[in-house]
Amino acid sequence: MTRLKIILITIISLLAFAANSLITRFALEKTNIDEASFIMLRVVSGALFLWLFVTIRNHKTPLQSGSWLAATALFIYAVSFTYGYGLIAAGTGALLLFGSVQITMTLVGYREGERLNRIQLVGFVLALVGLVILMLPGIRAPSLHGALLMCISGIAWGIYTLQGRGASDPAAATAGNFIKAAPMAILLWFIVNLTTTNALNLDSINLVGAGALCALLSGIVTSAIGYIIWYSVLPELKATQAAIVQLSVPILVTLAGAMLLNEAITLRVILASFAILSGTILVLTCKKNKYSLIKK
Repeated sequence: MTRLKIILITIISLLAFAANSLITRFALEKTNIDEASFIMLRVVSGALFLWLFVTIRNHKTPLQSGSWLAATALFIYAVSFTYGYGLIAAGTGALLLFGSVQITMTLVGYREGERLNRIQLVGFVLALVGLVILMLPGIRAPSLHGALLMCISGIAWGIYTLQGRGASDPAAATAGNFIKAAPMAILLWFIVNLTTTNALNLDSINLVGAGALCALLSGIVTSAIGYIIWYSVLPELKATQAAIVQLSVPILVTLAGAMLLNEAITLRVILASFAILSGTILVLTCKKNKYSLIKK
């Protein structure tokens, strides 16, 4: 895979991640769908789409693909991500999420023997400086519960991402993980409904509502398709690089959220954008024989 193709695929993946944050936040804030229903529809719709896609393409079911560890990490990510976004703003949630991803994957990368040389360290520091700038006064402190949930989500996503690095068939692996996670999501939905109403309320899911449509969009497009794309580029990235690259997602979410809410883009946001994206580009575009982590 050429360096340009790696960069393009990575950018598309990051846009899908950013869209997921915005869609989830919008659904929970602007529609009447509850968190458990959103999670169930997102995971189940993603699983059905991926099962159909892989079955048609490979002429065999993906039931044996993926792993239970990755599926469990996917489920934990989806639960903490959704419930966290019910308590926290999109930009702040993305900062906490991918900050946790960064820490998780960098620690794993260090344990695997990956080290940052001077140019990579410059990119890493630039990205972190951008996060610090973005978190300076102007973004209100998030709720403790929301912040904790987003950090858990980031750790789970980091584990899920690392599990996908060795996948020989990214689509089949993603499908297998979603299919294994689907019963977990359905069980959660049953438990929440029984706990809150003392009886299963099938009317709590409105398949023609805006919230349900958001959940389906999140499950099929920004999750199922987005994860296939992300998995396809992961073999070309090391753990540290994949972590640093994902630091650009919070700024994408913050900028998109500002535009959708007609908020002013401040100098602080511009400076943070420059720092994070510059750091990301440094890591992605350096030549292998000097500083790059991209495999040829």
